[in-house]
Amino acid sequence: MPLKPLMPPVPERWTLSAGDAATATLTIPADALRERRFEIACAITVAVPEAAPHGASGSSHQMTVQANGALLWRRRVASQNPGEWDGLDYRCTRSVPVGHALRITVAVACQGAKRRTLTVEADEV
Repeated sequence: MPLKPLMPPVPERWTLSAGDAATATLTIPADALRERRFEIACAITVAVPEAAPHGASGSSHQMTVQANGALLWRRRVASQNPGEWDGLDYRCTRSVPVGHALRITVAVACQGAKRRTLTVEADEV
C-alpha cells in the first residue's frame, strides 16, 4: 500500500495584546520535529500629555525587546503629538531550533507619557 505524503504544517501565528502593561512576554513553545522561522512584530503606543506653554510636552517613551533574555533592540524617543498618541515598533526575524522555545519580552518605559498599548506578534515564515 503506497504511503500518503504528509501535509505540510500550517504556519503558526502567535499574538499577545497586553494593554497598558509595562512588560509582556510571548512564549512560543518548542517543536520536537522541526526548526521554525518567525517574523516578530512588537509595537507600543503611549498617550502624550498636552503641550507645555512653550509648545513641547517634555515627555519620552522607550521600548526594549529581548529574545530568550538577550537584548535585541532598545530605543528611547521624545514623545510627539501633544494631546494625542505616539509609539514605537520593531520587527525582526528569528529562527527557533528543534526542541527549543522562543520567549520574546517587551518592556515599556515612559517619562511624562502614559502607556496605552503593547502588542507582540509572531508569524511563521
